[in-house]
Amino acid sequence: MSTDTIQSEDILAIAARWKAEGEQVAIATVVETWGSSPRPAGSRLAVTASGRLMGSVSGGCIEGAVADAAKKAMSSGEPALLDFGISDERAWEVGLSCGGKMKVFVEPLT
Repeated sequence: MSTDTIQSEDILAIAARWKAEGEQVAIATVVETWGSSPRPAGSRLAVTASGRLMGSVSGGCIEGAVADAAKKAMSSGEPALLDFGISDERAWEVGLSCGGKMKVFVEPLT
């Protein structure tokens, strides 16, 4: 099943299943977009501490940075609000060169 065909509810169900299996899990959700952004608000990515991923917040261009932030959130227990945009040097570093901006909220499941 491609990530494009997976609905947000499916991502939450998969995350819940991983959590029930004993995995540490975090959910990343696109909460705001401006201009050209790779995925719409509401797009989700589930991440486990062991490295499993399901869903997408960017079609691939910032997934690595978001997964790293998710792992930090799982370790600390603290959520994070990530801000990516073309004017942000980190956006170029992680590949968000589409000209848009986006905010992604990352929260560990407890």
